[in-house]
Amino acid sequence: MEILNVLAAAVAGFALGAVWYGLLAEPWMQAAKVPRDESGKPINAQNPLLYAGTFILQLVVAGMMRHVFALSGINTLGGGLIGGLGIGLFFISPWIMINNLYAARPLRLSLIDGGYATLACAAIGLVLTLF
Repeated sequence: MEILNVLAAAVAGFALGAVWYGLLAEPWMQAAKVPRDESGKPINAQNPLLYAGTFILQLVVAGMMRHVFALSGINTLGGGLIGGLGIGLFFISPWIMINNLYAARPLRLSLIDGGYATLACAAIGLVLTLF
């Protein structure tokens, strides 16, 4: 049954990304300097491999979070939420910021991407402890 938890958690993280970047598409594309087509959409927006790869990476994150939660004894909704928030806020977001600092990218990009990482990990943690 754990594989179903991981799949559901990955779906939650993926869906949250669709909403997050849907709402913040324009500021994110400007900050990231995403190449666009004539309609203003990202050039690779229609590439299904982009979305398949993203989902696979969400599975990797959710699977590792499940493993960490099992080792740490995190099995309550509150524990999953706080554990996920901590992973996103204190592991993933700083790493994003480090990469963006060296690439001389705007702070706004780190805040958008780090905000998504934090919320997605919180959602993943919550879903992992639902079942």
